[in-house]
Amino acid sequence: MDGFVRVPVREQDPKVRATNFGEVCLGYNKEEAMKEAARCLNCKNPKCVQGCPVSINIPAFIQQVKEGDVEGAYQTISLSSALPAVCGRVCPQESQCEGQCVRGIKGDAVSIGKLERFVADTAREMGIKPAGAKEKKGKKVAIIGSGPSGLTCAGDLAKMGYDVTIFEALHEAGGVLVYGIPEFRLPKEDVVKKEIENVKSLGVKIETDVVIGKSVTIDELMEKEGFEAVFIGSGAGLPRFMNIPGEQAMGVFSANEFLTRSNLMKAFDENSRTPIMRPKKCVVVGGGNVAMDAARTALRLGAEVHVVYRRGEEELPARKEEVHHAKEEGIIFDLLTNPVEIHADENGWVTGITCIRMELGEPDESGRRSPVEVPGSEFEIECDAVIMSLGTSPNPLISSTTEGLEVNRRKCIVAEEANGQTSKKGVFAGGDAVTGAATVILAMGAGKAAAKGIDEYLSNK
Repeated sequence: MDGFVRVPVREQDPKVRATNFGEVCLGYNKEEAMKEAARCLNCKNPKCVQGCPVSINIPAFIQQVKEGDVEGAYQTISLSSALPAVCGRVCPQESQCEGQCVRGIKGDAVSIGKLERFVADTAREMGIKPAGAKEKKGKKVAIIGSGPSGLTCAGDLAKMGYDVTIFEALHEAGGVLVYGIPEFRLPKEDVVKKEIENVKSLGVKIETDVVIGKSVTIDELMEKEGFEAVFIGSGAGLPRFMNIPGEQAMGVFSANEFLTRSNLMKAFDENSRTPIMRPKKCVVVGGGNVAMDAARTALRLGAEVHVVYRRGEEELPARKEEVHHAKEEGIIFDLLTNPVEIHADENGWVTGITCIRMELGEPDESGRRSPVEVPGSEFEIECDAVIMSLGTSPNPLISSTTEGLEVNRRKCIVAEEANGQTSKKGVFAGGDAVTGAATVILAMGAGKAAAKGIDEYLSNK
């Protein structure tokens, strides 16, 4: 039965990791990776590739791992992905490449994500860099935002020979990779910064502390600074709230603020100058990956943590692996539960939250069963902090300062899915700025499609 069961991956013990910010998953060593790679059937019609938003040649790189050729495997992956060490850690492989794996029909799917991570990490330790362009085109392209869509678009365009500059609003490059995803899932120094250095090694320039729409506009970049095309990959960083009574109390945070303080500014470190609340009992409202990140961060800061979500466990949008890890670490899930009011003391600080029980009714527009309140089922959870993780929308600054850029009713930029082309000539967009909050790999896929669209546009210009 060996071929039907994947090689297990080593992890920190749940009781130990709940007290530190070290990485939970420890990854494969070379022997484990080669053994797992040997499970791949090398299908003639590889459905795993069809399930990958950036179309990595998965069977090819896995066969190279099987043969011990890490450098070859890395270059194979790098033809399609600018951020393999990131994707190997945070991609929802179970619903993408691994979800299509033939091995998964009668056993465990090949552990494609962990193999990608092994290749990227080993290549980094060996000092291997992605191959750059052989010839330069002499044309300038501006990228707005240094998150996964921006880095992917920039990397692909640089490999094609374009002169690429990324403009980042924050003081550090990486977007959601540095401010949104916690250290215990995605190490910043050893992984994110090194991946960005690999993109820069292709010739990409990054300018930080540049707020497009204030420091400079898109029109000025194109008309005065000589950029012939622009890609908007500015993400979706504007948090949503429930608008329930008491939501203005002190101790109520958006997940964005809470995670940014911890991840980007290292507020969890006792030597950090950035303050962060260390709650005793915290309620996180929401059921997505960001909610799991916020809950697990609060736990590591010393809190008893409750995740409140209005649907059941089967409907939780977070990755099953993240939910599993959260439960292992001791986070309490109050499912089929919805907040209705937040309470505060005479000084304005949170003291508790009133919730109501829910039951699932008929399916909504997305196909999920709509939650319905159970009359008379209200109850209170005592707490000193509430973290709202209800999704985000794009900041309207860029769209409001760019002439002729169409947005929809959700303030998302309207762009063609196939190539990222917007309503403004020479301006392309992708990732969360177009779709609203989604996954890292989908943002990368959009950046990749836009790079191809920009190349076609400039080639025909």
